[in-house]
Amino acid sequence: MFSIFRKLFSKQKEKEETQEELMKKFLVVGLGNIGPKYQNTRHNIGFRVLDTLAKEEDLSFETKKLGDLTTYKFKGRTIILLKPNTYMNLSGKAVRYWLEKEKIPLENLLVVTDDINLPFGSIRLKAKGSAGGHNGLKDIEAQLNTSKYSRFRFGVGDEFHKGRQVDYVLGEWNNDEETTMHERLEKAIALIKSFATAGLSNTMNSFNGK
Repeated sequence: MFSIFRKLFSKQKEKEETQEELMKKFLVVGLGNIGPKYQNTRHNIGFRVLDTLAKEEDLSFETKKLGDLTTYKFKGRTIILLKPNTYMNLSGKAVRYWLEKEKIPLENLLVVTDDINLPFGSIRLKAKGSAGGHNGLKDIEAQLNTSKYSRFRFGVGDEFHKGRQVDYVLGEWNNDEETTMHERLEKAIALIKSFATAGLSNTMNSFNGK
């Protein structure tokens, strides 16, 4: 009888330890379009944030199924950085695949995206919300069947004439924006690290509007 209880206790302990490990694993997805012509565009800020983090930490992306990935170890957390290679409007397929493959809880997903409704360089972290007309977010919501996932919106401004939105977001940063880009990217990287260590609520309080 004692051996049965010991086995049951051991299995329960293993289950708890496995769950604890999964809660320390995160998927951070930067949205963008693949190809050199999109590299420095406003729509690709998600890619740029992840590229900057990878460069600072001497990480290399590897092309795998549905995207380029690298893994960042930080303060006991495992942060998988994903740049989908499906083009923006099919981003959800890659997000769903890697969430399921790595058994990452939905609450540990963070999507980095551009936002024309925020001034350039502004950052806003939200626990959920609408796609706001963003094709990448629309597809993620459709693939996950929920809008309740964390998204990090990086403001790109709205300095465009009526009917020129697409040209604007697919346009490159101007000189003034590039001048202050480094500081804003550093803030973005700090937010990602905080999300994985301090949690969503604390990170929202520390970074939103900063």
